[in-house]
Amino acid sequence: MKRSAIVSLLLGVLIALAACTPSPTGPGTITDDVGRTVDIEAVPEHIVSLAPAITEILFALGLGDCVVGVTDHCDYPGEATGKPRVGGYFTTNLETILSQDPDLVLADGHDPVCAQLEDAGATMVVLQPEDIDGILDDIELVGEITAMEEEAATLVADMQGRMDAVAGIAAGADKPTAFYVIDASDPTKPWTAGAGSFVDALIYMAGGENIAHASAEWAQFNLEVLVGTDPDVVIVDASHGEALVPDFSTLTGWKELSAVKNGNVYLIDGNLMSRPGPRIVEGLEELASIIHPELFPQQ
Repeated sequence: MKRSAIVSLLLGVLIALAACTPSPTGPGTITDDVGRTVDIEAVPEHIVSLAPAITEILFALGLGDCVVGVTDHCDYPGEATGKPRVGGYFTTNLETILSQDPDLVLADGHDPVCAQLEDAGATMVVLQPEDIDGILDDIELVGEITAMEEEAATLVADMQGRMDAVAGIAAGADKPTAFYVIDASDPTKPWTAGAGSFVDALIYMAGGENIAHASAEWAQFNLEVLVGTDPDVVIVDASHGEALVPDFSTLTGWKELSAVKNGNVYLIDGNLMSRPGPRIVEGLEELASIIHPELFPQQ
């Protein structure tokens, strides 16, 4: 037999053996954030993400090559935009998801397609953290599921260290009052974030006091109450484009606020504040530089 034929034969055998080699053993039975038990016998190699924050976690753990599907709103990191799309956030398509042949679907549990995925027998894990600690726990859970425990532990330690640093510096300072604007398209009833939201927790950690703390997690705030409370700073979600942010100095009520008069209205990327993923720390650090510029000078 010619050498070339022998080489070809050996390569064929190696390829066949590789194809038959089982995936590394998975963690077995895990419990997700809504109490579902999920059996994961092998480490997933084809993952569909149904939420932007989950996509960010996967890429932060070095799992970008395993991602075979994302939503239309998964825009970070840049590499995520090149992945196959399975539909809009909350409007993903079951057939499109299953066409990617995933061995794991990670969801936040809010998309109606989740019930369909369960009925179809897809392996799905729901990540739905209730607080900042829950975000860290979910990163560790993804690390456990994907055999990336070391990477997850390193990422969590970095995030925890940075958060502790901010909280430690801000702990002894005065607490300026802050109002966070999610949407002011109706300036008489701006949408804001209250108790239970990541925004509320981050304002507290950054050394501020959220004047909407007593409100629901997502609520429309009464303009008269806002004017009467007169927050020290106003922070505006500009994730949908700065062009959509109104000129508050021209709006009835708003133009009377001390924050508006003194130029203490700041724009921030709302994705850093609301996505329960690794960049929540960047949101905290940027928020701290807004609330306490004397303690956290901007770089």
